Amino acid sequence: MLLIVLASVAAYPTQPFGDNVFTSLLLFVGSPVIALLLGAFLSFTLPTKFDRKLLSSSGWFGEALLIAAPVILITGAGGVFGKMLQHSGIAALVSGNIQAGSLSLLLPFLMASALKTAQGSSTVALVTTASIVAPLLPTLGLDSEVSKVFTVLAIGAGATAVSHANDSFFWAMTQLTGMNVKQGYQLQSTGTLILDAPPSR
Repeated sequence: MLLIVLASVAAYPTQPFGDNVFTSLLLFVGSPVIALLLGAFLSFTLPTKFDRKLLSSSGWFGEALLIAAPVILITGAGGVFGKMLQHSGIAALVSGNIQAGSLSLLLPFLMASALKTAQGSSTVALVTTASIVAPLLPTLGLDSEVSKVFTVLAIGAGATAVSHANDSFFWAMTQLTGMNVKQGYQLQSTGTLILDAPPSR
């Protein structure tokens, strides 16, 4: 975490650490994949006495792998399912059938929410909605600086719903908390739906 934070600071436009070899090295080791890999290797120094049994199926490494493997596999499967839906063209179909009209902030919210629910990836919903809404901002009356901020917030809020079977986060939540699929739909999916439900007046 410290390496990732330092790399984020080093990547700031003002370059607080300067433009040198140290900064380049910090950006490399501070990238999430490298930092987590280093953390995994450093975790082997935690036992007071390293024993080969630690790496066996009955050791702490094996027990951790038995717990994490199903989550990793199911998360990967959920990500593949979401990617298949993305390439199916459903995102373009959903966005193409939503008319700008006079929806104002409701349009980016509904578009991001529809895309997230349809194909499962919040990132894709964010990027797709932003690219569609950006040229529509003057038409929607959202071209002021404050309105742009609210538009970003609306897209971010919409991209959190609804988490279900095509979302890898859905499977991570159900597996890590011990929920079955039915409970996942009752709690995770319904919870994310309620999270984004507009308040009643």
